[in-house]
Amino acid sequence: QVQLVESGGGLVQAGGSLRLSCAASARTFSPSAMGWFRQAPGKEREFVAAIGWSRGSTSYADSVKGRFTLSRDIAKNTVYLQMNSLKPDDTAVYYCASRRGSNYRTRVDEYDYWGQGTQVTVSS
Repeated sequence: QVQLVESGGGLVQAGGSLRLSCAASARTFSPSAMGWFRQAPGKEREFVAAIGWSRGSTSYADSVKGRFTLSRDIAKNTVYLQMNSLKPDDTAVYYCASRRGSNYRTRVDEYDYWGQGTQVTVSS
């Protein structure tokens, strides 16, 4: 069982930045692809970004390309989502997820473990 703990959400004005962190439990964690998803009220959970653990290759949703950057710290079993030039449309609960296997995926049903979510609110 992998436990994921997110942090870093909050309230920010449009154009501002936030950095989300997701730490995976060290005792049980093995190299796994990790991803970020988000869910706005009344909408389905959607893919934001993902990273392959071994090579660090990344994938981003078109809506965040050029604004968000995903990175990982292997020693800390932690991934970071740097979010710049935030827009009101980015407002959502952001969830960290991990999957068995080191290659990233972009679908919700391809991930095995989920964090509790962290709220990101962007005011206009």
